[in-house]
This record gives sequence, structure tokens and C-alpha cells, in this order.
Amino acid sequence: MPSSPHLAALPPAYDTGTLADVMPTALAALGVRPPHGGTVLRGAELDGVRRVAVLLLDGFGYHLLGQAAQASATIGALHHGELGTLTPITATVPSSTPISLASLACGAPPGVHGIIGFTVRVPDTGDLVTHIRWEGAPDPETWQPEPTAFEAAAADGVACTVVTSGAFRRTGLTRAIYRGADWLPAASPREVAEGAVAALARGDRSLVYAYLPDVDTAGHFHGIGSPEWLEAVAEVAEAIDGILTGLPKDAALMVTADHGMVNVTDRLHVDQRPDLAQGVEAIAGDGRMRYLYAAPGALEDVRQAWTEAVGGRAELIDRDEAVDRGWFGPKVAESSRERIGDLVVACKGTFAIVGVEGEPPHVARLIGQHGGLTAAEMAVPLWSYRR
Repeated sequence: MPSSPHLAALPPAYDTGTLADVMPTALAALGVRPPHGGTVLRGAELDGVRRVAVLLLDGFGYHLLGQAAQASATIGALHHGELGTLTPITATVPSSTPISLASLACGAPPGVHGIIGFTVRVPDTGDLVTHIRWEGAPDPETWQPEPTAFEAAAADGVACTVVTSGAFRRTGLTRAIYRGADWLPAASPREVAEGAVAALARGDRSLVYAYLPDVDTAGHFHGIGSPEWLEAVAEVAEAIDGILTGLPKDAALMVTADHGMVNVTDRLHVDQRPDLAQGVEAIAGDGRMRYLYAAPGALEDVRQAWTEAVGGRAELIDRDEAVDRGWFGPKVAESSRERIGDLVVACKGTFAIVGVEGEPPHVARLIGQHGGLTAAEMAVPLWSYRR
């Protein structure tokens, strides 16, 4: 039994509202047909708007709002229902940044867009691709060929802009999921707010997507609730305030997050367990949800060894069962399915699997982590406000 309700499992709510439905909701308000369908989310105050800004705060999970309210009067007001409309939705699975960003930008679940793990094995080559860094192969446009929400909006005459750090501009992930949008570099929360307001003024209709990583970074290195985390919350809240101040009368602001986070207290160090490498060709995913790719004929031995190693701290299931449970969406393309590990290890509680070959050493020491199926990681806010 989880020690906290926030650590109980929360499956993705593909039938009622996930990150994959945020952009379809914005597009519907702008009179654009979403490329992959999707649910128009209830509670979003978008009737009659011609301009929509979507601000994503990395790592700003729904269950963190109470703590975050300590650092910002604006967040306190939205948390208590005194400003705009707040609705909980869920992340997609795994609850990690590249999967969530792709789900939001494409308006589609991971089973459709195929960015289905923090790190996955490329079926044709056996190489591992880390979607955040995306060094080398595969080609982003081939790996993720589905149309994005920005492409659909731009084709309908909507001015689309991405406002975030210029360091992300030419990355593989950007090429894969932000096609169709112009790029406006902005680093600090103040710059992001100013850039978003300026971009909203473009054209007769506009769609702006802005991204800030600060809360996630602070949570990883210092933990949820730390002074550094609260400082990061206060800084990103300035972006909300800045956009609200300059929000045009025919515009709406939607604020959401890619995932929540848990402070990890228990770790399995794979690099200290050479027996867990037996029969395993590759380990991918991230600390809270691992993908195991077994050598031919070794699947059952791998299953037994890993089941004994994780015990009740994680659930270990086959790829097909994870797909059948609907973790990756109601439809999973074959090209997406084959990227998932033969076995999926979903961590429970505050447990993580670290020390995987190829990952930077500091990753094993991160305090705040995500990727799993707990409510703390899966529940994210969708807050909307309009003039």
C-alpha cells in the first residue's frame, strides 16, 4: 500500500484528458482541425479567442501546487481557484520530458508519434537514441514523421511561434516535434514572457508555445520543496505574471507541465550488479521506467533475475502487456511498439534504477526523478485564463 496517495498508480487518462489533448483544444478554439483528433478539454476558457499561448513549466506537477503556492501569490491564487480555471489532466507514458513534449506538440499519444521513451533502442541498428540530446542517428523527420499541431495550424493561416532557449533550436527533438513553428529565442522567465506576448500579436490568429525548464532542474538536483526549488518556482511564476500583464483581449493563456516528480530515496545501482547484465543487450528508458532488451532466448532468465532484484519496488511486465494496458495510447503503431523494451520495469514509490551504462554519472545521484506511473509523476495541471 503506498504511504501517500500521491504515490498510488495513476494511469494515463487518454479517454478524458492528457497532454496529447492540450494542443487539439487550442487548435479547436482557433478553428483548426487537429491532425490526430483528440479531446477538447473541459474547463479551458477559450471561447471566442483568436490567440492562444501555451506555457509549459517542466516538472511542475499538479500535486506540487500546494508547495509551489508558498513561493508565488499568483500560483496560490490559481491553486485555490481564485484566478482562471484549473483542471488536472495526466501526462502520457513514460512521464518524462521528451515523451510529454512530443505528445503535446504533436497532439498525439506516444504510440502514434513514436518518441516512446527517454532513451530507446533503434530497431534497425541496435543503437540507443537519447531523445533529449539526439546525437547522430536516427534522422528526426524520419523517426517522427507524423504532422505536428504547428504544421496543422500554419497550414490554416495561424502564426505559430516557439519561445524558449536558443540552445534547443537545432536539436533533433526540435526538428522532430516543432515543425511548422517559427523560433523566438528566450532564456530567462522574463524574456520568455516578453517573447510570448510579442508572438501573440502576430497575424490575425496566433498560437504560441513557450517552455521553461527551471523547476525541473531544481527538483532534479536539490529536491522538491528545497529552497532552490522554491526559488525556481518564484522565477517561473514571473513568466505567468508577465504574460498575464500583456495578454491581448482576444487571447488566452494555458499553463501546463510535462510531468510531476518524486524525491527518490531508494536506488538499485545496476553498475554494481553485473548479474543483471546477463542476457540483456541494452537497458534504456530512465530511472523510473526502464526498458530491457533481452538477447535471443534469454527473456525468461532476464525476467527472473530482474524480478528478484526489484522485488515489490517495481512492476515488471512484457512489452505486449504494457501496450495492452493502454500506457502508450489507444493506438500503437508497429514502428513505435518495436522501440519499447522486451520488458518494461515501472518503478513504484520512491524507487529508481540507476547506474546504467552510457548515462552521465550524475544521473544516479539526482534527487527528484520522474518517468513512472505514480500520481505524483502523472498528474499535471491545466490552467487557463483569458481576458
